[in-house]
Amino acid sequence: MLAMNTEYVPRIKLMGFVSYKAPWIHFRRTTDEHILYFIKSGELHLQENGTPHILRRGDVLLLEPHLEHEGLEKHLCDYYFVHFEHRDIRPWPEEDKLALAKRVLLEDDDSSEGSELCFFPKRFTFEDRNAFHRAQREMNEILALHRRKRYNRSLTALKWAEWMIETSREYWMSELQSHDKRPSRSYRKVNALLDYLHTHYTERITGEIIEKEFDCSYDYINRVFQEATGHTISRYANLVRINHAKELIEATHLSMNEIAYLTGLNDPFYFSKVFKKFVGLSPTQYYKKVRETMSM
Repeated sequence: MLAMNTEYVPRIKLMGFVSYKAPWIHFRRTTDEHILYFIKSGELHLQENGTPHILRRGDVLLLEPHLEHEGLEKHLCDYYFVHFEHRDIRPWPEEDKLALAKRVLLEDDDSSEGSELCFFPKRFTFEDRNAFHRAQREMNEILALHRRKRYNRSLTALKWAEWMIETSREYWMSELQSHDKRPSRSYRKVNALLDYLHTHYTERITGEIIEKEFDCSYDYINRVFQEATGHTISRYANLVRINHAKELIEATHLSMNEIAYLTGLNDPFYFSKVFKKFVGLSPTQYYKKVRETMSM
């Protein structure tokens, strides 16, 4: 497991796609950068630091710098490769994968320690067909962007970081589902709903809107959502709003009425009530506490 700090942008040194029409074996080498392989078809047999890997369609392998890798057998293979550097990517100690999956996919507090980290597996397989094709399509788009003029390189790096984050989420989705008998479709709905709430928290969110957006009964998705996150949909939406309100209080001098409006809780009295329920202080008390801390 590797942890990548998403506050920093990777630097792509080389990327491309190769399609071998005759059996081919990977050469021996040691590099100074990370290398990611994403297999489209065929097989790629290699070892890294003595650990063998047999990669097939949908497999992703992330090689680390300063570790020797070499091919083991000749095979036909079509694959993408990306050589990149990153100022803060490091091995992450193994821990409870189920707990980490819930932390990555379902936690709501972006201010928690490590929230800027993208936890990326050394190896992962796209089991879901749609996810595999989406990852392949996005890789093609990144590759096309990379081949343009140099002013596109920064955008390419950002798109590559996005690809890694989305692949990480797909990995943790599979880990979460493997520990639960609930259908993977349920977790995908929960994950999609989490994204929806973080995107639309400033708007009015009702059961009817949720049913229309996610093509299922509100009672069903609310139950599954609560089982997965520990929150009802409405409570989670308010939690997102209050976390954003805290950010606005800490970083601006907007009035509490303006902050209430910007977080989707238009009634100032209701905003104050919900804020105190989650934070333990009224918005004004929180403002004073933050300013006192900053002046120390």
